[in-house]
Amino acid sequence: MSALPTTITSAAPPSLLSKFASRYNVEPTKMLQTLKSTAFRQRDGSAEVSNEQMVALIVVADQYGLNPFTKEIHAFADKGGIVPVVGVDGWSRIINTHPQFDGLEFVDGPTGTGSLPEWIECVIYRKDRNHPIRTREYMAECKRGTGPWQSHPRRMLRHKATIQCARLAFGFVGIYDQDEAERMREARDITPQTTGAVADLNRRIAATDAVVDATEVPPSAPTFADVEQHIRDATDVDGLAIVRALIPKVESAEDREELAAMAAVRRDELMEGA
Repeated sequence: MSALPTTITSAAPPSLLSKFASRYNVEPTKMLQTLKSTAFRQRDGSAEVSNEQMVALIVVADQYGLNPFTKEIHAFADKGGIVPVVGVDGWSRIINTHPQFDGLEFVDGPTGTGSLPEWIECVIYRKDRNHPIRTREYMAECKRGTGPWQSHPRRMLRHKATIQCARLAFGFVGIYDQDEAERMREARDITPQTTGAVADLNRRIAATDAVVDATEVPPSAPTFADVEQHIRDATDVDGLAIVRALIPKVESAEDREELAAMAAVRRDELMEGA
């Protein structure tokens, strides 16, 4: 008698939620509800995070190996959507666990107003690079009137320098810190429609390109902070192209180089989401 054929079936790969839940030995359904009511719960009266938004947040947490239960990542409500916000401890984790990370250091600039450093520079070393990556963040451009900036301005500026340097050094995309998320929401509250933001940029470009009469005061060049914010606020490639036209008008060559790198990263994000 001939042997019966054997059917070999392969197990289906676990879902993202199952994979993420297994890391903490929790049932997937229980994990979903627990995250909604704890780490990803909205405390400002916003609607509960949807299942689709939860998946997006879990994708980011899984990609970067972040633990939502220790506040390494949480959800930030923004105009009906959700922004994945990574805390300082989360940024520290993804930097320190990157296989090419080889240390970092900080350099304080000269003392300015209020005995605060005018800038702080972060220097990150990679094992596979001959030269370190350096990024400066300026107090005058970054400081806000919020509580953390009023009570711990040096620490906040150091965080900003670390995050920007890490983005350039390791290509971290799609994640923000709390300060950036708040700035994004404030910017959208001021200019809620893309058409208005684009029109404003067009006016600024026309102003900086205009021939200035000798008796007139020349228009000021766009600042690093302005262009950086417009890059982050760009919602399509065409709008980003208008923003990129401002980069050559920024005074500092170092700032222009950093802004160009940010614009390239943002363009890739928009192309992927198109």
